[in-house]
Amino acid sequence: MSEKPSDDQPSASQLPDDVWEQFTRDTERGIRSSAPKEPSARARMVTERLRQQEARGELPPGWRTGPAWQEVNGRAARRRKLWTALGVTVAAAVAVVALKPSLLPGDPFGTGGSQAEASPLPAETAAPTAPPAASDPDTPTLDEPFAGSPALRWADGEAGIVLPPAKAVGAVPAERVEQALKLTKKLLVGANLDPRTVRGGRPEAALAVLDPKQPELLDELGTALRSPSRNHDPVTLFSRFDPDEVRPVGDVIKTRGRMTFGKGTHGGVAVRADYTFVYPVVRADGPTEVTRTIVRRVVETELADATRYQVTQGRLLLVEYDQEIGNSSCFVYDGYLHPEFPSSSPTGAAPSGPATDPYDRSKDIDDGDRDDCGTVTRT
Repeated sequence: MSEKPSDDQPSASQLPDDVWEQFTRDTERGIRSSAPKEPSARARMVTERLRQQEARGELPPGWRTGPAWQEVNGRAARRRKLWTALGVTVAAAVAVVALKPSLLPGDPFGTGGSQAEASPLPAETAAPTAPPAASDPDTPTLDEPFAGSPALRWADGEAGIVLPPAKAVGAVPAERVEQALKLTKKLLVGANLDPRTVRGGRPEAALAVLDPKQPELLDELGTALRSPSRNHDPVTLFSRFDPDEVRPVGDVIKTRGRMTFGKGTHGGVAVRADYTFVYPVVRADGPTEVTRTIVRRVVETELADATRYQVTQGRLLLVEYDQEIGNSSCFVYDGYLHPEFPSSSPTGAAPSGPATDPYDRSKDIDDGDRDDCGTVTRT
């Protein structure tokens, strides 16, 4: 049975109680089954090989695309899962990092016509069931930086983060649900839309939302921001560009996605946010050639019950975060996204991964375990 793609399907919060309860049980069972495990012998071998290659300077510095402008390189993605064990006397977080080479897809909600003609899309309320149609191959310019992109019809910045109507979840009142939704939006804005963050600054607004009683998480993020590396890269959670390399075109970042909520595992409300952000940029000092980097982020948070667990009132637990990044140099771990431009000459190793579409929001973020880098079909 096929289903017609729709942006007006019911949100998770509108499902029948029995369906939602089953979803909650499956989710909790999945969290328990995903607890950190001892790395396999193969994983240890691969890690040691990469460490030795890096010490010898043998890892490729990154690669640019071939002659076809559509084949813009993507960046390997990583997933961070945080399992929190919160008690009345102790709060602890364990962070496990898995290298994830999946790449961003390229054109959800395709559109044709000029920027002036494009009509905005309604808010996304459910996952599309198919990739968007192809857009006209218009070249982005300083005046129309989203020309030729389906993001042309997306909302601008914060307007694209539309909160679902809050309602009580079990014993959690609607007011607490609304607070959790607003805090999650604040985290997304601070991590992906705040001009200071995007221009390479410290994402203070995003960090201020997170519960300090997840100390290992905050320590890890602090290490990533101070001393970026392969295993501690701040772009896994924050969208940051090197101001000496590129600068944004205008002040609009296109945004599309959705947010759902349900019962949390620590007496509170759990929120899942799935959003894609599109950043048009030019070189900081050079031709005014415009390119775009596309970042999709899936973030899971919880506003826990402070009367039962040792948490901070008004702060979020970050349960899990994942991302796919399209059009950013591979194998560069300096804490910034590095867009490639159509006129760049090919350098470094050729892409070995599959071609994917960074705008396709109909699929979950790839859970593969490849140590390679591929191409995106469009930017």
